Amino acid sequence: MNYEETLNLLSEYKQSHLLQYWDNLSDKEKEILTSQINDVDWSFLNSMDKSAPKKASLIQPLDALSIDNIKEQVISYKSTGIKAIQEGKLCLLLLAGGQGTRLGHDKPKGCFNMGVTKEMSIFSLLMSNTLKIVKEAGTWIHLYIMTSDINYDDTTEFFQANNYFDYNPEYIHFFVQELNPSTDMNGKILMNSPYSLALSPNGNGGWFSSMNKAGLLQKIFDSSIEWINVFAVDNVLQGIADPIFLGATIESGKMCGAKVVRKAFPEEKVGAICKENGKPHIIEYYELSEEMTYQKNDDGSLAYGFGVILNYLFPISRLKETLDNKMPLHVVKKIVPYINENKELIYPTEPNGLKFETLALDLIHEMDDCLVFEVDREKEFAPVKNKSGVDSIDTARELLKKNGYEL
Repeated sequence: MNYEETLNLLSEYKQSHLLQYWDNLSDKEKEILTSQINDVDWSFLNSMDKSAPKKASLIQPLDALSIDNIKEQVISYKSTGIKAIQEGKLCLLLLAGGQGTRLGHDKPKGCFNMGVTKEMSIFSLLMSNTLKIVKEAGTWIHLYIMTSDINYDDTTEFFQANNYFDYNPEYIHFFVQELNPSTDMNGKILMNSPYSLALSPNGNGGWFSSMNKAGLLQKIFDSSIEWINVFAVDNVLQGIADPIFLGATIESGKMCGAKVVRKAFPEEKVGAICKENGKPHIIEYYELSEEMTYQKNDDGSLAYGFGVILNYLFPISRLKETLDNKMPLHVVKKIVPYINENKELIYPTEPNGLKFETLALDLIHEMDDCLVFEVDREKEFAPVKNKSGVDSIDTARELLKKNGYEL
């Protein structure tokens, strides 16, 4: 687009301020700016519309396949899962677009060292977990790793420097997550330089569209792959390519699977799996009413007591059907660096802008039903979200020790 076309487009969306420095830009800078503007999906502004009526929702509890029930069928589940892996029906997706800023680490979160006396990065722990299943099944599993524009180079270089953690590099595929503009509180897009927009990753639900944009999906569609196991980088005990989970999901006949843990206490800040209007749904902890938070089943357990740990199994066939559907965008107040009128880059200390994110939990709602699969939180749930306190480096290290790791 030339200047006039770009200005007309921006005027339509009341964003013409993005060209305020145009006359002082070099040709290369003008090219960068117009390219970013051209890439914007302007429908993101619709998510700010507060006037749209909310649909009435019937929220109901959803039971899980308990650890005890799983033990009763574990031989069958594992056999089914291993067979599916050996037949090439499973691929993996690691969501690794985040930085370790909250951990006091200026590299990708996966590069953070969980070791005390030796090097033990989060990536090495996750790859080790995956290799256990690869060796047991006797076959490599395609692993897709979603990075971000700010950590792609660091992530790929880290894997290369560590010899891909003994994984076959032909089965590892890196790609970059799509970006959405960030705005001020009034919906004006912020800039982080005179020729670039303030862009941020489009949330952990944007992986499927990002894989499509990266040109990775067609090979999956043309292959024998039927399931994708999606998991997050910040759980160092993540059970990856779990054949028992896969086998149980297949045998259940349900469309997808979600690993969960029992809440440690009613107010725990985890999303609870439930049903909304008869379909699987994940309700955030802050969306639960006080009554729902403390509601109990006949056996005394919490009705909304199963928290998701961002470890899902999705069917490729169903995801393919939803490819053209736009996922809902969640508007989140965040700290967004921006340039002021003097072109100075400002780093606010309080939320000053809005980010527009998709969430993986919304994909669950696209499924007709879901196997809720309970795991032992001390064996599979060691989140590393904070430098100290709850879900921190120290709490994760303690759980690693409990599971036999020498740090």
